[in-house]
Order: sequence, then structure tokens, then C-alpha cells
Amino acid sequence: MSTIDTREHQRFPTLSPAHIDTARRFASGPEVRFAAGESVYAIGDLHAPAWLVLAGSIEVVRRDGLSREAPVTTHGVGQFSGEVNQLAGRASIAAGHAGPDGCTALPFDAAHLRALMVGSADLGEIVMRALILRRVSLIEEGGAGTILIGVPGSPDIMRLQGFLSRSGLPNLVLDIHSDEEGRALVERTGVLPEELPLVVCPSGPLLKHPSNEELAACLGIVPAIDPDRLYDVAVVGAGPAGLATAVYAASEGLSVVVLDARAMGGQAGASSRIENYLGFPTGISGQALAGRAFNQALKFGAEVAIPVGVERLDCDGEHLTLVCSGDRRIAAATVVIASGARYRRPDVPNLATFEGAGISYWVSPIEARLCAGEDVALVGGGNSAGQAVVFLAPQVNRLHLIVRRPLVETMSRYLIDRIAALPNVEVHVGYEVAALEGDRIGGLTAATFRNRHDGTTYSCALRHLFLFIGADPNADWARDCVDTDEKGFVVTGNAALPLETSKPGVFAIGDVRAGSTKRVAAAVGEGAAVVAQIHALLADRKAEAG
Repeated sequence: MSTIDTREHQRFPTLSPAHIDTARRFASGPEVRFAAGESVYAIGDLHAPAWLVLAGSIEVVRRDGLSREAPVTTHGVGQFSGEVNQLAGRASIAAGHAGPDGCTALPFDAAHLRALMVGSADLGEIVMRALILRRVSLIEEGGAGTILIGVPGSPDIMRLQGFLSRSGLPNLVLDIHSDEEGRALVERTGVLPEELPLVVCPSGPLLKHPSNEELAACLGIVPAIDPDRLYDVAVVGAGPAGLATAVYAASEGLSVVVLDARAMGGQAGASSRIENYLGFPTGISGQALAGRAFNQALKFGAEVAIPVGVERLDCDGEHLTLVCSGDRRIAAATVVIASGARYRRPDVPNLATFEGAGISYWVSPIEARLCAGEDVALVGGGNSAGQAVVFLAPQVNRLHLIVRRPLVETMSRYLIDRIAALPNVEVHVGYEVAALEGDRIGGLTAATFRNRHDGTTYSCALRHLFLFIGADPNADWARDCVDTDEKGFVVTGNAALPLETSKPGVFAIGDVRAGSTKRVAAAVGEGAAVVAQIHALLADRKAEAG
């Protein structure tokens, strides 16, 4: 029995008469009567409300593979439909139809559902917990969301699976060579090898070799952004710093939009376990931490657009304007640069050939399953590298840890001690990656490491190499508007607003800020602190306007 199964009463709670009376005050419309078997909402429906059953029942089903449906539950009187997507009006993952006796239910669209959560702490806690647990159960069960058909472990399958998993979206991979249903669909549609992977969205559309952006559009997870709206705060980056800003700003009544080109959580979201974050004595994965912050931001009404890349900050007009991918333009009174850093790539010939084909810049359960029982190497001596080693080592045969300096100079003591206790970890101090062997089709086959002091080398047969060698600031898109230091980090600081940049109204927080402490807790703290400074700035502007 899974953990979710033990929490069935929380996943599908029945509201008391008092809770139902409270909920009525937040409904987005009058009661609706559905005839027996009538569709209440369908898979892929945008802006499908959550429904509170007052009479009869709603039978909920999910996709089970390519062409089948599987029952999820039956909502009776006092129970409500929906999962996390209902908070933001995104495409529904499941479908519901009225039971044999029909159904009478109250609708709660995204705005009214959020109002219920904020307006009634007791009822809001019940509803929020249920929506999150339902999403988790859909992920655990598999088949409920997006179907990826191709070669497991191939670069594009890894890319799409990583995007979906880090976005908290259920997905299932079908091997074109061994899964009869997946192979039959590929043959019927005449998909060429170069057009793989084939992706089946929950609502039915087929995509050939899609980009992350094309997949997101098919899934309906990118909100429609009003180009004529002026937001109070536009946050660039959905890592811990940016999500903290979204939560605190939205909860205090500011209109907030958050943009990220990849996935929620930033680099921290790829961490297998964070053990030194306050309040989590047993640790928490970066993805779980990011998921909680993401849901909090939605709860308070922040708009989160992922994946939407910011190409340029235009600061010459009346308002600050973010020029984004997809011909989007977003105007805001203030902009928070929380775009963090991009993974640093070593100067090694043919490195790009193996990215996604043996070389990774993070360790998730997806990568861990691929290299189970094998010899692997990991390069890096920081805390993120240490956390990855601790997570990965129990699942592989041998792990070679490649570091330039002794770990005591770069890593927290608790991680050093834990690594020392792992019998299959071999630490190579003073080495760096010198060469890679293999090809794009067959993937990585070996790596050569060079001693930085005497030039000696040694080679290892490897199919998986993980690079955790730091990061460079991700601020190129804003450099025309704000000052940066010699390394490209954004400079902040004045007496009144310490997190404001050289451009009034533009702030920088987290790893992208010059002089910041590169820790999750510090990023979250700056995300909270910047909101107070934004309030001060907006108050001054209002006073000046009279």
C-alpha cells in the first residue's frame, strides 16, 4: 500500500454540513443539475471548475494508457472534484460524469476556489491538501497524464520526461520496441524515426518530436497573459527566490506574474535532498519544496507561466516591459530578477554531443534508474554535488567523485562525513574532465580525467557522467538595463532599498545577485525581503503622484 492509499480520507474528504454552508458563500455560480451520465468536465478542459456535490454523484475517470479509461473515484454528497490544475484554470487531467441518479453540484472556478482557501482557513486546508494528494496519486499511478512513445533513456525522452516530472505532471513512457500498443500507434500514424518521440497529450492530440514549449501549449499549462495588463510585480525565475517573492507578494494583495523558461524550482528543484533547510530535519527534495511553493503561489492568485523565456527587459518606456518568447510582452510596475544561474559547462571537446546522452547536470530518480548497478562519475565539490552523491551512490555499483580541491574546503561537514561512510564512493582530489568517448547515437562510453598538478591521466568506462561544477549568472537578458559585476552578477544596493538594482523598480535576489549567499534559505529570505522593499517603492510612487 502506498503512502497515498493510507491518506484516502484526506484525498477524498466529505465536508460537514457546516463546511458546505461556508463553501456556498464562495461558489462562482448557482447549483447545476446534470442528468445521469452527462459530462460534468472532460480531460483537457480549460478552466473546468471544481464541483461540490449536493445531490447524486460524480464518477471520475482518468486515462489508462493510450485508449482506455480507468476509474479514479466517485464523489458523493459533500465531496468535491478537481486537483491542483483547478487552482489556476489549467487543463483538467481527469474527467467526470454524473452518476446513475444524476448530480446536483455547485461550481467553483479558479478565482473563487482560491478565495475559499484564503477566506476560510479550516476549509481551505482540507481542500488544498486534497487537491495536492490527488495530483500525487495521479503521478504515482502513471498513465493518467501525458504518454511519451520512443526509446527510454534517449535524449529527447529524457528531456520531455524531465520537464513533465519537474513540473509535477503525471506521465508514462512506452518503449517503441517492446510496447505493442505504442508501436502500433507509431505504425498507424506513419511517424518517421527522426520524428520520435511521439507524444499523446491527455486530451488526445498527437505531437511529433515536440519542444518543451509545444508540449506545454498542448497541455494547457501556460496561462493566457493579458498584454494590456499592468502587473504590480513581474518575477523572472521560478526558483526558491522567485517563488518566495510570488507567495509573499500575492498574499499581500499585489498582482504577480512569474516566468521561467524551464521548470519550477530552478537548480534547487533538481536537488535530490536538501537537509539543511530550516524546518525539515529529515530533509526534503528540491522538487517537493518547489512544488509546495508553487501551489502556495497559485493559492494566493499569482500567475505562473512556465515555460516562457524572457528575452529582454525593456526599461525605456513608461513602464518596465518584459519581451518574452512567443511574441509575449508583459508590463509591470516592478521587476524582480530571480533568474538564478545556468549550469557551468567545462571546456571539454564534444561535450554538447553527450548532453542528454550520458551527461547530466542534475540527478533525479529518472537518471538514477538509468544508471542503476553501473559505474558512474560525478564532478563537483559543492553541497549540491554532495547531496547528489549521497542520493546516487546506494543505487550504483561504483561512483567516482572528481574534485579539484579537498572536500573540506567546499562542502558542508555533514555531507563529507556521509560520503566518507559510503563504501562504493572513490574520491579523486585534484582532477578534472579531459576527454569524452562515444557518439550521439550510442551515448557516452568512457571519460578521461587529468591531474591538474602533474598532468597524468586515467580513463574510466562510463555511460553516465554528472557535472556539478557551479553555475554562471543568468542575467544576459537584463544587462541593457542594470549594472553587473565583472562576472555578470547583478549589482544591488542603496540605503533605502538594498535589493534594488541600478534601475529604479528593478530588483535582484537569489543566486543571480552579486554578493548573495548561495543557499536555498538565503534565496527564500531575499524573496520575502524584496516584497517589503517593493511595497515601500510603490508607496513612495503613490505619494509622489498625489
